[in-house]
Amino acid sequence: MVVPASSRPRALRLPRLLSRPGFHLFLTGALMVLGFVLAHRLSERSGRDQLSALSTERLELYASNLSAELGRHASLPSLLAIDPTLRALMQTPADAEARHAASQMLARVNVRAGTSQIFVADAQGQVLSASEPLTPPPRLAEAQAQGRTHFFAADPTTGSTDFYLLHVLRQANRTTAVIVVRFNLAPLEATWVDLGARSQGERILVADDQDVVIMSSVQPWKYTVLGHADPSRRQALQASARYPQAIGADLELPASLEVHQGQQVLLPLPGAKPMLAQQRQLVPLGLRLIALSDLTEVRQRAQIAAWGGAAFGASIGLLILYLSSRRRALRQLTQAQTQLQQAHAQLEQLVDSRTAELRQTNDALKAQIAQRLQTEGELLQASKLAVLGQMSAGLSHEVNQPLTALRALARNSQRLLENGRQDAVATNLQLMDDMVERMSQITRQLKSFARKADEQVTGSTPLLDCVRNALLLLEHRSRAMDLQTDVDIPAGLRVRAEANRLEQVLVNLFGNAMDAMQAGDERRLHVRVAAQDAEQRVLVQVQDSGVGVGEAELPHLFEPFFTTKPAGEGLGLGLVISAKIVQEFGGTLRAVRLERGMSFEFDLSVDSWESRDV
Repeated sequence: MVVPASSRPRALRLPRLLSRPGFHLFLTGALMVLGFVLAHRLSERSGRDQLSALSTERLELYASNLSAELGRHASLPSLLAIDPTLRALMQTPADAEARHAASQMLARVNVRAGTSQIFVADAQGQVLSASEPLTPPPRLAEAQAQGRTHFFAADPTTGSTDFYLLHVLRQANRTTAVIVVRFNLAPLEATWVDLGARSQGERILVADDQDVVIMSSVQPWKYTVLGHADPSRRQALQASARYPQAIGADLELPASLEVHQGQQVLLPLPGAKPMLAQQRQLVPLGLRLIALSDLTEVRQRAQIAAWGGAAFGASIGLLILYLSSRRRALRQLTQAQTQLQQAHAQLEQLVDSRTAELRQTNDALKAQIAQRLQTEGELLQASKLAVLGQMSAGLSHEVNQPLTALRALARNSQRLLENGRQDAVATNLQLMDDMVERMSQITRQLKSFARKADEQVTGSTPLLDCVRNALLLLEHRSRAMDLQTDVDIPAGLRVRAEANRLEQVLVNLFGNAMDAMQAGDERRLHVRVAAQDAEQRVLVQVQDSGVGVGEAELPHLFEPFFTTKPAGEGLGLGLVISAKIVQEFGGTLRAVRLERGMSFEFDLSVDSWESRDV
């Protein structure tokens, strides 16, 4: 007979229940939730206590700082009351000389004490003498009537808070005058604003007896109301002449706050976060000093601790689950090993497939690199042919003149032979030989410049010959623009470079210099060298007197297709190719702005240097 599950003994049902995975998962979840809640509450309470203690210490520090600042000049009015100059003024308050003397004395004291203003007013509030011309504050009459020794008022021009110290002068038990010392609290408030900017987690407020914020580390909160102000109260506050601007929004802080524990508040402002509010009463001054501390970090730490507690609870549940499922895991070990072997075989196949793909990719990359090197060589040769194309018109004119002269000399020589003038014929033949040699020199240099250079060859090259060859190719341009060329290079200097590619660099630099000097009055090209590294290297400098380039264009000179020439007159590749050639020689091509013009310079290794006079 089958016994129903409900009628089985509890001792038999409990082991089966404990062996079920669902029960262990439920237990793990319960322990995780419990750990989350407990850790969150404990961490949040501890964080709030620590933040409250720290805020209390800072609140006491701010209160001491404010009290010290306000009490720094507390004895100044009473000291001024015994001054002989003010005593003389009280004897004859209408005397102009006495007023002037008192004003000068107050001005000196004001400067030395570092206060804003010092003045003496009569019982009706009229100024008798002052450190500087002023209008009495509207609250002076109210303070005199109430017998105050100090009061706060806002500066109507800057909106900052001023503190006034009062000392009443009496004669025969009658108030005759009052000494008023004013100093501004903007410097102290500026330090609070600076601290608030650097520490976003704490805000400091100082409220007067009307619960209006008169000092704050957050400027937009200044002249706001701590609690709630209805329209009639706002109108009364605005009419009191204490504040220079409209009363701000309501912060809705509680009227009384705990000093040590603090109270969590949420300001009714856009984007406001929960904050811990604490206050410190300054009873002699009638002020409330309130500190607002951001609880975001406390909550973040509580969240981290909560997740840590949840992880701890989960680890306990998982440990129980592990112990209960260990026996089942042993039975599944053999199956897992088989699956592992299958996965290993699949992984080997995947690795072989990926290796073949990488090999193909590597071959394609090598082909791309070879194609790029070939393209760079073709681009280098194309740049040289482009320079030759630009020089073709001038060179044709350069060759055409000797040809015309040769034709004229040949015809002249025929007539001279007919007339028997052998000496004149010999002279003409010598001139014709010189012209043929000049044309041969130009064509040889053109063929040498046009041939494709071997980039792997870097031999010993005379630098001066390369400079002269480059100038020869551009001679038609230099002669046409009346260019003055100064070459300061020793004849025996040989550098480690390939001559044809070095000449291409020089042709590019000389051609750019001539383009820059085309529209200028002074056209001077200076080529010189300077020794470097104990004469193991030299610095080649090509300087022109052209218009130069601006600071904004200087960093882009060696970028491909960047040019300062008009459209159609350059591709912006000359300096890029020149810089690459110089880099292959082991140097660096740089551009330096001069007081007038530009200097392009690059360094080369010295092979030999017979003459050291650089």
